[in-house]
Amino acid sequence: MEKVKVETYDKYLKALMRISRAITSDLYIEDILKLIVMVTAKVTGVEICSLWLVDDSENPGQITLKATQAFDPDYIKDRALGMNEGVVGLIASQKRPLAVMDVLQEPRFKEKEMARKLGLVSMLGVPLQVHEDKVIGVLNCFTIEPHEFSEAEVNLITTVANQAAVAILNTELIVKTQVVQEELETRKLVERAKEVLVRRRGMKMDEAYDWIRKRSMDTRKSVRQVAEAILLSEEFV
Repeated sequence: MEKVKVETYDKYLKALMRISRAITSDLYIEDILKLIVMVTAKVTGVEICSLWLVDDSENPGQITLKATQAFDPDYIKDRALGMNEGVVGLIASQKRPLAVMDVLQEPRFKEKEMARKLGLVSMLGVPLQVHEDKVIGVLNCFTIEPHEFSEAEVNLITTVANQAAVAILNTELIVKTQVVQEELETRKLVERAKEVLVRRRGMKMDEAYDWIRKRSMDTRKSVRQVAEAILLSEEFV
């Protein structure tokens, strides 16, 4: 292989390693998204790299800009598209990469005014997916010179995107697991606090729970904090 190609592959491998480490790290999702776009932009040499995530909570679904290494305020402003809207929506819905030689000549590209201002010309967008039937977002790379993305570049950026998808899903799973764990712990604390109120105040279980909720509203503390206070006071009785 040519020296340039070897160096390019080496850069991509290092990028994959950094993103892989993020999968098992304790970074928050926002940090991982920023890491993905920064690493991708650095190793590919593109002007702007942006990451969009599918938002299924909206009806109909949307795809929203979540991270970019660009600093221009026109680019980092909040932006959202429909799942079948624009180039980003097309990539997400068709679940395959799309290269555009000149975004200003692409009818489906929605933000031509911004592209003119920033001097963006060519683009490669790839879906973020772990399974063939599940796309969670889109990774876009823009150049300021006309550039025909090679098959090797498309394959390598797709690999980065898929690795990024694993990192994102892993982080979301950890967050959800932590939330569920906290809810279970709160329920256990509340149940123990209710038993204390039943024993010390002669309340029924449902009355004890109503008392805890009212105390929570009156003191502007969480139900968990009220339950913990009840249990703490029990230790000193």
